[in-house]
Amino acid sequence: MSARTALITGGTSGIGRAAARALHDRGYRVAVTGRRQESVERAREELPDDVLVLRSDAGSLSDIDKVVSDIGEHFGTLTTLFLNAGVNRPMTLETFDESGYDEVFAVNTKGVFFTLAKALPLLSDGASVIVTVGIGATRSLTGSCVAAGSHGAMLAMIPTLALELAPRRIRINAVSPGMTDTPMTRASIRTSTEDVAGTMATMAEHNPFGRLATPEDIAGTVAFLASDDASYVTGQEIVVSGGAGLAI
Repeated sequence: MSARTALITGGTSGIGRAAARALHDRGYRVAVTGRRQESVERAREELPDDVLVLRSDAGSLSDIDKVVSDIGEHFGTLTTLFLNAGVNRPMTLETFDESGYDEVFAVNTKGVFFTLAKALPLLSDGASVIVTVGIGATRSLTGSCVAAGSHGAMLAMIPTLALELAPRRIRINAVSPGMTDTPMTRASIRTSTEDVAGTMATMAEHNPFGRLATPEDIAGTVAFLASDDASYVTGQEIVVSGGAGLAI
């Protein structure tokens, strides 16, 4: 696998964009996808010129087909598939929204599964698949039960998928960030309070490391899982949270 190639869904901002930079710095040919036009345009300006930036809705099967076709034309094969695209629509049993519920599962569960299935013919033997889950799938985050369920469904699939992919030595693992300073995190907080900075500062104070994660913190773990150093690691979840959630 001398020619390393990576597709990162949800790669135009936050963790995905940091991972794109990390892998590009390690010599990968990188493609990223994003749904919002402004985020796609910003990524085209800020990422290295040879990073392929594609606009795509991770919850649309036709968009997924187009991305897979484009990647086949540009790269031929993939050695890394980072399934990072995700959405969060905060809701509770009292503030539920059916369209928001459907969108969360369409992107976070259905979109991830079908992107993997449709990209499978492009994956090289020995390739690495990485899925962003998040600690909210197994720990309580107020207002995030629907997002937790959508990510938790993927987390439950990973051990079985690992066995399905093992004959080709394709590895699949989950990376679960703790609270990370990303545009999505800030937007989610903004749905409940205007004091985003104050809320994030309080969250940082409660973290054992005394800070929130940066996108680069998570990108380092993604780069490890993509590398040969993780060639015997599959079916696992790696939590990157600075110790959040460990205390009783």
